[in-house]
Amino acid sequence: MKTMNVRGAGMPTRRSWLLHIGARAGAGMMLQAMGALALATPSGFQAPQRLQGAPRGARVLVLGAGMAGLVAAHELRAAGYQVQVLEYNQRAGGRSWTLRPGDVHTELGGVTQQCRWAPGQYFNPGPWRIPHHHHALLHYAQLFKVPLEPFVQVNHNAYLHARGAFGGQPLRYREVMADFHGELAELLDRLAPAAALDQPLDGIDRERLRAALRAWGALDGEGRYRSNPGRGDRRGWAVPPGGGRMSVEQPSTALPTDALWQSGLWEYLADDQSIEHQTTLLQPVGGMDRIAQALYASLKPLVRLGARVQAVQQDERGVRAVWTDTRTGTTHTSTADACVCTLPLSILGQLDVQVQPAMRAAIEAVPYASAVKVGLQFKRRFWEQDEAIYGGISHTDMAIGQIGYPSHGLGSHGPGVLLGAYVWGPNAFTMTGMSPAQRVEVALAQGAVLHPAYRKEFEVGMSVAWHRVPFTLGCFGQWSNDARARHYEALTAIDGRLVLAGEHASRLPAWQEGAVLSALDATSRLHAHLRATMKGAA
Repeated sequence: MKTMNVRGAGMPTRRSWLLHIGARAGAGMMLQAMGALALATPSGFQAPQRLQGAPRGARVLVLGAGMAGLVAAHELRAAGYQVQVLEYNQRAGGRSWTLRPGDVHTELGGVTQQCRWAPGQYFNPGPWRIPHHHHALLHYAQLFKVPLEPFVQVNHNAYLHARGAFGGQPLRYREVMADFHGELAELLDRLAPAAALDQPLDGIDRERLRAALRAWGALDGEGRYRSNPGRGDRRGWAVPPGGGRMSVEQPSTALPTDALWQSGLWEYLADDQSIEHQTTLLQPVGGMDRIAQALYASLKPLVRLGARVQAVQQDERGVRAVWTDTRTGTTHTSTADACVCTLPLSILGQLDVQVQPAMRAAIEAVPYASAVKVGLQFKRRFWEQDEAIYGGISHTDMAIGQIGYPSHGLGSHGPGVLLGAYVWGPNAFTMTGMSPAQRVEVALAQGAVLHPAYRKEFEVGMSVAWHRVPFTLGCFGQWSNDARARHYEALTAIDGRLVLAGEHASRLPAWQEGAVLSALDATSRLHAHLRATMKGAA
């Protein structure tokens, strides 16, 4: 084929071709094609600098001992500040929280649940995974020698399920992925010769692109998927390869094309292609709160647990926090030269806090997302023993949303705890209105559609509805684009002697990395401000 050096009528442009791929297959396939055309490049990360030379005798008050507060306290103390931390709970960590046997959780309304997992079992009602590129959080795990292990995000043997597709039967992730990729790759391979971009595809680019499509979709030399016996390596076998004189392997039957496209199950495939969900993901050995607890252990003399902040006042002389001891009911006042406030905005907005109108408006502009998690303990790890699912996540369009299988203790005997529901949006509000026992029942009833052994093997369950958690009143700060454009600068500004930090004051909401980066940024700017305004700077 003759190569054209000018844009010709009817020729495929790179932009239109990639947009066509992206519209049909999502970001993952578009990035695959961009890689073949050498258009995609990774981004980097620069670690923050360490603080040095605090003004002599300077004191900083930190409100909240979640990840943002703990990191802020650690860095400020290292810089030479006198630090005090006030924390509402009787533990540090905030939403970085792990429920273990004997723990007690009382939600708004007074309903109390006691964790009755078997010894050694645990459940993370908040964050449960660490992406490979969350370098700031991983830095503190390494600094405090917290051991990590792999977190399995994508398991091709887990299930995808939609009530209106394939008779409501769950399908293996690999079956949907292989057939969707194969069908789409075959379609695009057929379209490639006639496709049209800003720069025309020359012969080399087109052949590279078609080679990428055929490798990605497991197509044969003729660009066909269904007639290709090699598809068994992607979607599985009707008769698997054996040894000796066992039966000759036979590929499994592909799903009907029309039913596959109409099912919408392929939409789940994109969920695991965001950079936050790409392998390798990690988790602390023994529970997500291990990093927070390691930080807390190093800061313990500085942290006052059971301190419920009621008001934050500031003037030219300093900052004062009025707080109540939740154990005795007595009221106290803590003073400092400055304050790093990491309280969730859902809490802070209800307090008497002396800030400028712009910051007050910013605090009140951000609602908190609703989410519910349900943990279920079973007598045995039947998902491994019966269904060969070792870690990973199954997705469903039922209210429970997801079933997450533990990545630790693989192959072990005895009880196991899995994530029986991870609920967002309207379904989360509905389940928040239920009792803990009702939430567990929903998780059992819907989970049994994917796993018939649920009822027989079930032992105990526990749920956390984040809008009923007293110390957050929601899961995370849910910025709209308009609210962020109007209020983010004010929210992250230094207001007199006060600066805010937390996932809500970051561009990575809901992630611990956002909280850590926010704390590092806030303390760095506050440190520079104090050195410039206080006498006796070192």
